Amino acid sequence: MRLWSVVAGLLLAAGSAARAEDVAYRVEIEQWRTQREARLKADGGWLAVAGLFWLKDGPNRFGSASANDIVLPASVPARAGVFDFRAGKTTVSLDPGVAGTLEGKPVANGQELRPDSTDVVSLGRVTLQVIKRQDRVGIRMKDLDSQARREFKGLHWYPVKEAYRVTARWVAYPAPHAVPIANVLGQVDDLPSPGYAEFTLNGKTLRLEPVIEEPGDQELFVIFRDQTSAHETYGAGRFLYAAMPMDGKIILDFNKAYSPPCAFTAFATCPLPPRQNRLPVRIEAGELKPAEH
Repeated sequence: MRLWSVVAGLLLAAGSAARAEDVAYRVEIEQWRTQREARLKADGGWLAVAGLFWLKDGPNRFGSASANDIVLPASVPARAGVFDFRAGKTTVSLDPGVAGTLEGKPVANGQELRPDSTDVVSLGRVTLQVIKRQDRVGIRMKDLDSQARREFKGLHWYPVKEAYRVTARWVAYPAPHAVPIANVLGQVDDLPSPGYAEFTLNGKTLRLEPVIEEPGDQELFVIFRDQTSAHETYGAGRFLYAAMPMDGKIILDFNKAYSPPCAFTAFATCPLPPRQNRLPVRIEAGELKPAEH
């Protein structure tokens, strides 16, 4: 009788430990999702992106008047200044009486702006940043009072399912393999992939080939599409980050799969899933598509 009491106690303790572990995992995912939404809604988040203007060689005038090359919201002066694009470099000059800052300091006329950097010109609630996509250079505009930001109703998710936290077999390449990644502009960039993840889900053996976005990154970037895409989830696919593999294994947590910026703004330049990352199964985990899509 005492033996059965001991066994029952051990089983109860094991069950309690398992439940505590399950609760801890769900709390972790919910916290991650809260942070994801906060980043999206932040002043510099993707909901604030409200314009993208490709530069022509020479002067590109900007302001709120319709005669400008770059037409900005009404909160900006009618004629605010000019971006001068020459020999691949962009400089900015503001018109007399226009107040603007860059990193908290007044904008110096003729100041060069580095693409995809912290060189952001602020004009009240509007910010302007140079971006470069291969041979195209443009101005990304963010507006703290953008329509998307005002009307955002929050993110929606599949219920957390620990079965979608997958431990995959990692197969490393002898040397990084170049993966062509197309974007919504029709451009293609070759990004390095150090290997692929192989796993079984919903009765099928699957592979995903992650890439390294930037040299020195300490995590892998997965761009994938599945059978929920364009139905429950965003049509172009979803993003997922994973820690670097260890001991021949990699963790793919699809509960953290999320929609790309293009799901929230027409002015993003999102990468698209390569053919080998288009999965023939439903991944019923992670972020659902925004209600307006």
